[in-house]
Amino acid sequence: MSFGLPSLIPKPVVNGQFNIHDDNYGIPNPMISGLSASRQHIGYAHPLEISEKNYEKNRTHINMVLLRNSQGLHAPMRLAMELKATEKIGRLPFLPSSNMMKDVLLGKDEEIGFEDILNISEFREQMGQPHAVIEKSLGIL
Repeated sequence: MSFGLPSLIPKPVVNGQFNIHDDNYGIPNPMISGLSASRQHIGYAHPLEISEKNYEKNRTHINMVLLRNSQGLHAPMRLAMELKATEKIGRLPFLPSSNMMKDVLLGKDEEIGFEDILNISEFREQMGQPHAVIEKSLGIL
């Protein structure tokens, strides 16, 4: 009985054809293609990279399946509805959002992760004049 859970064994996905355009010395020019351009064409470096990239999505899916199996269909539907409502909370574009309501619903308020330490509002490189930010979001500027 699988309950529709994703596989725990990571499956690496590698492109069949490598389209890396060589420059003078056989490497792509970072000034033209960017620093991460060659990385996108090569594929994944480690088998766990795919698993770590999709960790939150898989964790949420597993929790929803377990919630459905233990409490019924209404529980994950209600949680999904509340999560959708948290996305529609509007703020002015220049005000940072803590997403506290979403964190409480997903249970992330009880954990300490990298995003809690490295994503503090004092250390963000986000600064702007409120009028210019709003005009840009409205397409006026």
